[in-house]
Amino acid sequence: MVAIKFALLGCGRIGVLHARNVAKADGARLETVFDPNTTAAEAVARVHGCGVSASVEDAIGKADAVLIATSTATHADLIELAAKAGKPILCEKPIDLSLDRVRACRKAIEGYNVPIQIGFNRRFDPGHRAARNACAAGKIGKLEQVVITSRDPGMPPRGYTAVSGGIFRDMTIHDFDVARFMLDDEPTEVLAIGSALVDPTIASDFGDFDSIMVVMRTTDGKLCHINNSRRSAFGYDQRIELFGSEGMVISDNKKAHELKFFGSTTTDAAEPYLNFFIERYAEAYEAEIAAFIATIRDGRPIQATFDDGYRALVLAEAAIESAKTGKKVEVRNIA
Repeated sequence: MVAIKFALLGCGRIGVLHARNVAKADGARLETVFDPNTTAAEAVARVHGCGVSASVEDAIGKADAVLIATSTATHADLIELAAKAGKPILCEKPIDLSLDRVRACRKAIEGYNVPIQIGFNRRFDPGHRAARNACAAGKIGKLEQVVITSRDPGMPPRGYTAVSGGIFRDMTIHDFDVARFMLDDEPTEVLAIGSALVDPTIASDFGDFDSIMVVMRTTDGKLCHINNSRRSAFGYDQRIELFGSEGMVISDNKKAHELKFFGSTTTDAAEPYLNFFIERYAEAYEAEIAAFIATIRDGRPIQATFDDGYRALVLAEAAIESAKTGKKVEVRNIA
């Protein structure tokens, strides 16, 4: 079996993770990397024994597939370049912070028949997927409610916050996508509210929130509640509850290990949960790469499409409007 040659664009924190996963994936090889920070690119290349490209065009030209892990503002441009070169694309979320730019990107790549997968890795988490499969198999009856809890251990750097597009576009967009994945239906109404409870200057300096709640209703009446916080004292808090007419399934947090201690003063002592998204979703990131390879090699359906990326951003924009106005927002701008 000839390995699929990958070009990695972007060698920051998430690029380093993807490089490691591509390098160990069956049927793949990290061919070349590119980053404007040549020191970062060379460091990744040394670890994995691959080449370093002097430009994105050179990297794309040397590869069978392109993995985009650069800053958000570059994603749409690089998707267009890679699509026009006929290369399958795995791009980190979001496609862009602007719906207009995402629409323009979609129009620009029309007619280029290449697979494009967006990096909504939570779809590939074993626990989340098992919960969805149990629901689809009818084990909880008719799905009625989805409750998503997603809390970070701490605030991101202020420099990141300034360019992130805000909590709804940056953090909650993962939850909007996994909500659609679990609901198997489109939310048509969004009500959102937010506060700056962790760092009040987030509101004054960036017009953003660090604590939010969202309620959505779908076309057939199913309800979804998302709650986010930028601070969780006990670690990375990631839980999904699917509640149905005949039962409930929960995809719960992960711990570093399952050791339980029983002594004269303590029983079943627990440690904090995993403290970083790369640890919590390590299996999901690996499965994401494997699914992308299967799409290229075997023609399997894309499991997180360009349209999924677009629709998650539509929900983020609706939530932003709702949080600003204090009113329920009808979801629109789907076309």
